[in-house]
Amino acid sequence: MMSLQRLLYVLAVAVFFFGGCGRQQQTTSVLRVWHFWSAPQHQFVLDSLVRQFERQYDCRIELTPLSWSEGKTKLMAAFSSGTAPDVLELGSDWIAQFSSSGVLAELAPDQVEPSAWLPWALPPCMWKGKYYAVPWLVDTRVLFVNTALLERARVALPSTLDELVEVCQAVQDRTGAAGFGATGADEHRLYKKILPLMWTLGGDVLDSNGRCVLASEANVRALELYAALSRTGIIDTQKQLDAAFVRGEIAVWNSGSWLIDKIQQEQPSLPYRTVVMPGATAQLPGISFAGGEYWAIAQTSNTKDLARAFIRFMTKAQHVLHFCQRIPEAGFPARRDVYGDSSLVVHPAKRTFAEQLNAARMTPVHPRWLDIERIIEAAVVDVLYGRMDARTALRSAHTKVTEVLGQR
Repeated sequence: MMSLQRLLYVLAVAVFFFGGCGRQQQTTSVLRVWHFWSAPQHQFVLDSLVRQFERQYDCRIELTPLSWSEGKTKLMAAFSSGTAPDVLELGSDWIAQFSSSGVLAELAPDQVEPSAWLPWALPPCMWKGKYYAVPWLVDTRVLFVNTALLERARVALPSTLDELVEVCQAVQDRTGAAGFGATGADEHRLYKKILPLMWTLGGDVLDSNGRCVLASEANVRALELYAALSRTGIIDTQKQLDAAFVRGEIAVWNSGSWLIDKIQQEQPSLPYRTVVMPGATAQLPGISFAGGEYWAIAQTSNTKDLARAFIRFMTKAQHVLHFCQRIPEAGFPARRDVYGDSSLVVHPAKRTFAEQLNAARMTPVHPRWLDIERIIEAAVVDVLYGRMDARTALRSAHTKVTEVLGQR
């Protein structure tokens, strides 16, 4: 009898113990997060933060890395098929397309904390007065200059856009090297090279009322200038021009902070420096492209509370600062309180990026921006390869953008 009682007791404990574990396993929350930090060194830093969050919230995070070349297509397919992640990372110029289509969860102002962010990083978060994303990172582009090539050409750093053309032409004529690296047909990258010239010369894509102004004289001048720069050097993709600059084949090249590490790893003896974009005059700063990365929540997510907690965690001052310290090409935190942290500008080149962000702009917030972007890039390519002159190309682009916007 006692043996039977002991057996029943052991069975009861086992049922309780294993049943409890089963229930605990079943109720562990899972959060699916899609992001764009796919390089091994990037994933290591991201994973370390994610593991902290999992321990703190007793949950499991399923990370899915995306690439910038295919990520948007995969996200759109996931939303269409009902398989969207709970949390997704978006570029600043993508958000409006997603928020305007109703697939992102609305965020209350106290969940976004608008006062915590750089003011110019906030507009992409909003659509029709409501918030749909939270800022995370910001960055810009600057000029990388091969100082040895400039010395061989006996020219100094340019202080205006006109001088930039003269310097690049002198390098080509006197050294045989490429004076300038011009991005050609390279989707989602080319527009980041032409818009700064348009902005610097007083042009724009849309006016304050949202109407297309692409065919303005300022924009024609900017495109003519970009074509003139291209004739002093090489036309190629961002990736190929980065590589050519590292090999010492280009004198002036407009690129991002990822190039600093690439130079350090592949050609540490390369004589170069970074400079801000030159202006229309020596007294006015040039305007560069500013990009940002944001966190958003899918409207269909069943774990919105946990998703909001994840975004709060990732955008905390100490966490976003740690991310940018460990991954220099991540740029700068979008938070006001750590944006200017001295640890982010130890490398002299990074100081140039911090300075340029004071004179940088993001693209217009519009749900059809990516369609507009493609039209602009096609017009630039037509000019670079001599199929159209700048004025004709921009008039054609103006007509197409007006049709996209429904403004005819």
